[in-house]
Amino acid sequence: MRKLTVSAFISLDGVIQAPGGPGEDPSGDFRLGGWIVPYADEAIGQNLQDLLSQPFELLLGRCTYDIFAAYWPRVPADSSSRTIADPFNRVPKYVATHRSGTLDWQNSHALEGDLADAIRALKLQDGANLLTFGSSDMVRQLLVAGLVDELWLVIYPIILGRGKRLFGDDALASAFTLAHSASTPGGVLITRYVRDGEVCTGTFEEVN
Repeated sequence: MRKLTVSAFISLDGVIQAPGGPGEDPSGDFRLGGWIVPYADEAIGQNLQDLLSQPFELLLGRCTYDIFAAYWPRVPADSSSRTIADPFNRVPKYVATHRSGTLDWQNSHALEGDLADAIRALKLQDGANLLTFGSSDMVRQLLVAGLVDELWLVIYPIILGRGKRLFGDDALASAFTLAHSASTPGGVLITRYVRDGEVCTGTFEEVN
């Protein structure tokens, strides 16, 4: 079975909406788009390169898909971003969408039927692991269904107050192990969490 990894830029209060620019996703009157830009540095870029260093296929919500499809196929041939654009353009892309019409980005496939069932079927297929960016609405459904195997969270030292969040109140209770962590000079935490079974509980007994 192949794994499903969710990668997200996230604020201290759990917001993942429009990290890269004001025009990414202003829905809900969100006015703080581009909040990761002041913190950009080499370590954060290397984390992305590490994430993309293994074979992967993309699993995206429709909003994130539309943002990516409008950008990555148009990256100039001499741009440093080609190291990301080339694999993104090449790999299969599975899209959770309710909209009719074609998906124009090459090698894109709309998921059909129940989302959780469709992704369970994908995970059972042979092939590269599945990788998700952004896609907050879809990811919350994946967390409810317990389908996320790894979380690559880049945590920024800011509180945004409003916006689309990664975790909902109905996520399946799950334990994760911290497999990697590092901090940047700007106070950003780069983390990787791996699913590790069920949540364990206990009690602190009073000592007389």
